[in-house]
Amino acid sequence: MAFSAEVTAYSIFELQGTGVAEQYAQAVRDIVGGPVVDELLDRYELAIAEADGPADRVVRLRREVFSDPHVGPVARNIIKLWYVGIWYELPKAWTDRYGALPKNTTFTVTPSGYVEALLWPSIGANPSGAKAPGFGSWATPPQIPTLS
Repeated sequence: MAFSAEVTAYSIFELQGTGVAEQYAQAVRDIVGGPVVDELLDRYELAIAEADGPADRVVRLRREVFSDPHVGPVARNIIKLWYVGIWYELPKAWTDRYGALPKNTTFTVTPSGYVEALLWPSIGANPSGAKAPGFGSWATPPQIPTLS
């Protein structure tokens, strides 16, 4: 959860509040396997432990996690999973190098993933057809929050 909170810019509390955290964690483990997830989390923890302030934290995460050919694509997929509720098949270059995985296909992990996707609160909108915002709310465009 700490890794997901770090890379999505949402708190652990907010991520747990989506109700999909356990399903996402299990899906990632089922798709890429425990050793890959463990390597990703070990690299994350090491990068954070060695970071000297927030700017260095970003640099170290980019270098130690996201630039790594083995765990980088998995880390990026975890971000996409949180934001859109879909696991995207890992790139062909990844499977060519590390082997094909039987469960590595593009799919919606859980029906709740669409409704709880971080995309919606990030743009200040509600998912179409779900979480009705109330009568007349469609009359004005979504208010996109200012990034700080």
